[in-house]
Amino acid sequence: MAKKFGILFSGGKDSTYAAWLAKENGDEIACLISVFSENKESYMFHIPSIMKVEKQAEVMDIPLIMGSTEGEKEKELGDLKEIISKAKGEFGIEGIVTGAVASVYQASRIQKICDELGLECFNPLWEKNQFELLQELIDNDFEVIIVGIAAEGFDESWLGREINENFIEDIRRIEEKNKINPAGEGGEFESFVLNCPLFKRGLKVIDKEVSGEGNALRMEIDVE
Repeated sequence: MAKKFGILFSGGKDSTYAAWLAKENGDEIACLISVFSENKESYMFHIPSIMKVEKQAEVMDIPLIMGSTEGEKEKELGDLKEIISKAKGEFGIEGIVTGAVASVYQASRIQKICDELGLECFNPLWEKNQFELLQELIDNDFEVIIVGIAAEGFDESWLGREINENFIEDIRRIEEKNKINPAGEGGEFESFVLNCPLFKRGLKVIDKEVSGEGNALRMEIDVE
């Protein structure tokens, strides 16, 4: 039976793809739930482009609930619980969809929050082969770029790259050499979705620059 879900949404490939899979399953996406963390080393939350999710919500025509946290390990979970509880109250959601692929830390803690709030937790990407995940994004017309890097084998040239067949070939070489998570599940890289089947209109990058220590992409985006 179809359920009404809130999407734990970062703007990256995994949460967006998970949302699309939920919709393809016949479920209703009632709202997006995003959290801005002040801690760049957050164990739970995507950082580089989180403030751009408003544009994504706009082109999806889905309500967005956005909260913030100082990002202190474990304590940030209380902030997340509060935001999810707000979504339950405002939109009557019956569960949460996450983009968790292999992080037991994230999946187990979100499951605990859902249990406490009487919500279902749906992880449609869980334990999916990460190379298959990248290929599925391409096959299903997801336009995704890299906005953050944090692992050996990646340099500034990766920032702004689109996930395509050449990307997968290059990732395969890095994975063989450095034993990374090829879909970035270990935080090796962060992504941002510019277009996908959930979007009524695509987004485009109108300005960009490398920031931090050459490991993040600061960008301005607009609707196409």
